[in-house]
Amino acid sequence: MAKLKFFLRYWLPVLAWMGFIFSASADAHSYEHSGVLVSKIFEPVVRWFFPTLSPARMDELHHLFRKCAHLAEFAILALLLWRAIRQSHATAHRWHWPVAGLTLLFVFSYAASDEFHQSFVPGRTAQFSDVGIDTAGGAVGLLLLWLTGKIFKRW
Repeated sequence: MAKLKFFLRYWLPVLAWMGFIFSASADAHSYEHSGVLVSKIFEPVVRWFFPTLSPARMDELHHLFRKCAHLAEFAILALLLWRAIRQSHATAHRWHWPVAGLTLLFVFSYAASDEFHQSFVPGRTAQFSDVGIDTAGGAVGLLLLWLTGKIFKRW
């Protein structure tokens, strides 16, 4: 029972988040779907600050917004993975660089497999640059975690 509780507490969130990323990758029309979000929320806010922004600039901002979403979703994956791996290796109360390295390696591997998966989805393309952005997101998440731990003297 303890192993099941451990799995549910630490590894199920990782698997659920990976499932979320996978399902987003399987969306053949993700650009159009994020366009709805952009047209309903993002664009009006940007237009309020910059009313003379050209449509081309708005498209560039939409692209940047999507890449930031990639970065954020893989930062979250890294944090969830770090938490699960750290608990599995009994380094629960301190920063452990090998755990961070293993986490980042896993984030890179999942990002690469995510892009490979996208190559089979109609209307989607695999881009190595997205693997870099996703991995950078994992690194940023871990860096923020490490800095937070240093500031609050957790490690």
